[in-house]
Amino acid sequence: MAEQTAPPESTGAIGAISVGMPGPTAPGARPDGPPGTSPAKPDAAVVRDALAVGIAVGLSGFAFGVTAAGSGLSLLQICALSLFVFTGASQFALVGALAAGGNPYTAAAGAFFLGVRNAFYGLRLSQLLALPRAARPFAAHWVIDETTAVTVAQPDRRSARLGFTVTGLTLYVLWNLTTLVGAMGAEALGDTEAWGLDAASPAVFLALLAPMLRSTTERVTAGLAVLLALTLLPVLPAGVPVLLSALAAPVVLFLMGRRKRGEATAVQKETTEKKGGRDA
Repeated sequence: MAEQTAPPESTGAIGAISVGMPGPTAPGARPDGPPGTSPAKPDAAVVRDALAVGIAVGLSGFAFGVTAAGSGLSLLQICALSLFVFTGASQFALVGALAAGGNPYTAAAGAFFLGVRNAFYGLRLSQLLALPRAARPFAAHWVIDETTAVTVAQPDRRSARLGFTVTGLTLYVLWNLTTLVGAMGAEALGDTEAWGLDAASPAVFLALLAPMLRSTTERVTAGLAVLLALTLLPVLPAGVPVLLSALAAPVVLFLMGRRKRGEATAVQKETTEKKGGRDA
């Protein structure tokens, strides 16, 4: 789902570690944070940021409800997807493939691979939040793009937990409510294509994805994935081009690795030649 705020450059247990000699806790830091951590963020600011993210993204559940209804899913199936899957972009990918006439198994596979990213988010958040063991299975259901972005931006564990909880609760409740409204309203709207709502799924997905493309490697990977999907779309069944577009990642990583090795070799060769000239 949407969005992301990069974690601090230093990667301590929580937040950025102050530069300098070890000493007492930095002024304004939480007593539960590690020594030298950055000043604490007011709870009101954390809640404000979390609510802004949760409300802004939660409203797009309406588009999902309408799109899912247009793909032929029942009201119960649509609501179950939001209640039990709750992965945003993966849900859009699933109903989008189904609406295009794709095989349900292929559509589900594409949505699954897209949702795997949340497992990697969980590895990071488990260290930041350090939740009690009994709470982890419930918190895992809220590990998505938005909660991760809000959590990693916090300077201490207390703020991280508050941001995660407020973002997750707001987004979960609002997303499911707007999904229900969208699914029920789809019948009143009639043909979603006549209203242009068939474009809601890819439009929202792109809006969620764009802020994540921060580096050149990420932008090149996304561009190649789009090119692969558009090229294969006319010749392969619906849903398959999305799966194959994932090949863009290893291809770009391989080419970037080769370029870096080539640059390193050139620098080493130049250094050797200069050294040889001085020796002569």
